[in-house]
Amino acid sequence: MRLPEVSPQIFSLSAVIVGVLLVDDSTPNEQNALGNWLMLVSQYLCTNAAYGQLLQSRTQTPGSFNENNSQDKNISDEETLQMLIKMVNALNKEITEIKKDLYNKQI
Repeated sequence: MRLPEVSPQIFSLSAVIVGVLLVDDSTPNEQNALGNWLMLVSQYLCTNAAYGQLLQSRTQTPGSFNENNSQDKNISDEETLQMLIKMVNALNKEITEIKKDLYNKQI
């Protein structure tokens, strides 16, 4: 998966938007559980990336770091917007499923 090449402000704003959407009408306990789950996912990503960088640094000469030898690809604002919309829709679907599961457990 390749992240879109957007400004840091837009990248951060997308996180705020997702956060607002996730709060929705969840209870504080549900928000806490989901927040902790997302932090666990984040920790996994950070740990994986850090170890990957360590391994990569051992195979390269100092100062020659080149992340994945990636080519510069410009992603248009429209493509970025479409990707963000897909992400929001997927998150909304997941939230709906979680709420449905929680509702079924209460019955």
